[in-house]
Amino acid sequence: MGYAALRLTFFLLIVKPFLLLAVGVNVRHRDRLPAAGPALIVANHNSHLDALVLMALLPLRLLPRARPVASADYFLRGRWRAWFATRVIGIIPVAVGSGRSHAEVLEPVRDALAAGDIVVFFPEGTRGEPERLGKLKTGIVWLAQQLPTVPIYPVRLHGLGKVLPKGDWLPVPFFCDAWVGEPLRWEGDPSRFMAALTASLGG
Repeated sequence: MGYAALRLTFFLLIVKPFLLLAVGVNVRHRDRLPAAGPALIVANHNSHLDALVLMALLPLRLLPRARPVASADYFLRGRWRAWFATRVIGIIPVAVGSGRSHAEVLEPVRDALAAGDIVVFFPEGTRGEPERLGKLKTGIVWLAQQLPTVPIYPVRLHGLGKVLPKGDWLPVPFFCDAWVGEPLRWEGDPSRFMAALTASLGG
């Protein structure tokens, strides 16, 4: 079985049934989500489930091109975790810290977008406290500047931090919401762009 088929099977048999039966995600303005790549889906980040939920909102035909950005330090730790994260989920691993520039850290993300992928990106950089939006990092500005024609779709998630908060591994059933905002595009002003994105994500 190829990796694309494996990913589809995983989402059909595990992720979607789990979300339907245990979580219950109410999506508002689903029609605003991208119908094709390249596209950048940007969301607040409170749970390991965030990326899976965002990918599951997309039509199945788009899953082979949907790739979440994730920490290489965490998800490439251990052979089996790395295999599952890269081959089944399809993460774009990025190495953060140690004074690296945006270009060094985010070049794989830029390359994925340039290749036509739908990238899931969390501009806070890490999982924060449930229902609290942390300060957005400027990596999203760098990406927008690099690829100004790529649309950016803000999605505000609510409740997933209670289903599986940072530090926990046992999901708790809880109803969650996802609000899909109007797509944003780079217009040349970093401050206005960050203000619009922060407002779309509930900040």
